[in-house]
Amino acid sequence: MAAGGGGRNVPVCSAEHGPRAAQQDGMRRDSGGDPYWSRPESRVWTVMLLLGTCLLYCARVTVPICAVALSTHFDWDKKQSGIVLSSFFWGYCLTQIIGGHISDQIGGEKVLLLSASAWGFLTVLTPLLTHITSAHLVFMTSSRFLMGLLQGVYFPSLASLLSQKVRESERAFTYSTVGTGSQFGTLVIGGAGSLLLDWYGWESVFYFSGLLTLLWVYCTCKYLLSEKELIIPIDYLMRGLSISKQTKVPWKQLFKKAPIWAVIVAQLSTASTFFTLLSWLPTFFKETFPDSKGWVFNVVPWLVAIPTSLFSGFLSDHLINQGYKTITIRKFMQVIGSGVSSIFALCLGQTSSFCKAIVFASASVGLQTFNHSGISVNVQDLAPSCAGLLFGVGNTGGALLGVICVYLAGYLIETTGSWISVFNLVAAVNSIGLCTFLIFGEAQRVDTDSAYMDL
Repeated sequence: MAAGGGGRNVPVCSAEHGPRAAQQDGMRRDSGGDPYWSRPESRVWTVMLLLGTCLLYCARVTVPICAVALSTHFDWDKKQSGIVLSSFFWGYCLTQIIGGHISDQIGGEKVLLLSASAWGFLTVLTPLLTHITSAHLVFMTSSRFLMGLLQGVYFPSLASLLSQKVRESERAFTYSTVGTGSQFGTLVIGGAGSLLLDWYGWESVFYFSGLLTLLWVYCTCKYLLSEKELIIPIDYLMRGLSISKQTKVPWKQLFKKAPIWAVIVAQLSTASTFFTLLSWLPTFFKETFPDSKGWVFNVVPWLVAIPTSLFSGFLSDHLINQGYKTITIRKFMQVIGSGVSSIFALCLGQTSSFCKAIVFASASVGLQTFNHSGISVNVQDLAPSCAGLLFGVGNTGGALLGVICVYLAGYLIETTGSWISVFNLVAAVNSIGLCTFLIFGEAQRVDTDSAYMDL
């Protein structure tokens, strides 16, 4: 396909005649050349996506919240619990790239809603199906694997959607606001889930999470999307699933660029350590402080994380609008999100005081949210035309490393009987990602190049 105009820059990941491009062309004609959400639209979508992210984590954290109860009910040891907990990430890593690519082609909002419908039904059905099987370890491992498959498309789809609909000067705050859903969801399921677990048993936690997800899907479809937007033509979907000559991503050119590798390494490091803390913190508090209340340690750290995430997004956009270089701000946020948070994680392993442990856990989890204004939006800085696909690549690495870290954490606890090794692991992995990003990270677009005329 020859491109006209000698000096024109062409996005290397975009499909100039693909379904997503046609959709964007129509949008530009309808809105006077502006493809972005208006301010009122942005506010409504931000709130709904925040709720969607919240419910994503409500479903994701059901097993970690119920880990002790499930282990007792099914007579699992730590290694078996580690297998169940880590199986989520095996599925999670398989759909990241394809989910991001399809979202870039047909629209992230459609992929989000399809996946949410599926994981909502799965969450509701899980406790029901445990009553008809005797192989509980195999079933719960398979269920978590499938949950990972379904949720794996969410964040790449979100990155694709926001890169297309939100202005660069507003992305950090928007993404940080939507990202608070991860903490808010963990907070909701940590509080309400702990109470439901004590009052009605572990099954009620699954019903609560799954039914709320299905309600969110219904409301989003009814009030934010038209009937026409809900229909996905089969040829669009098929073209989204394939990479034709017009949509082929020039991997060699793109992945020769150091900033791409820097953000991927940093993303897989932070994602895997977040997954490790998310999976094992409830068990850490339950075993280290057996008299403590679940609604305290399952709520307070994630409650603290909500304002810190919002503050990081506001601060990032404010400093950029004041004239500071984008990459300087991205790296500053990452130092706090990966570096300072790791210091508090190390402190968590050294304390024997419940109050101090809550403070350290809250600081570590809260400061990790600064990553939302660091690497999470840096991929949109680098390649907005294929942000979903590239985010999927990074998250795939994060999920794979998450599998290893979550299982390794269980192995270390079982063999050493100490939690210190787990928090040392978290700090070491974070340090590798942070150093890589500080050395090689950039914020200039790399998906436009006058050399890439003939796609």
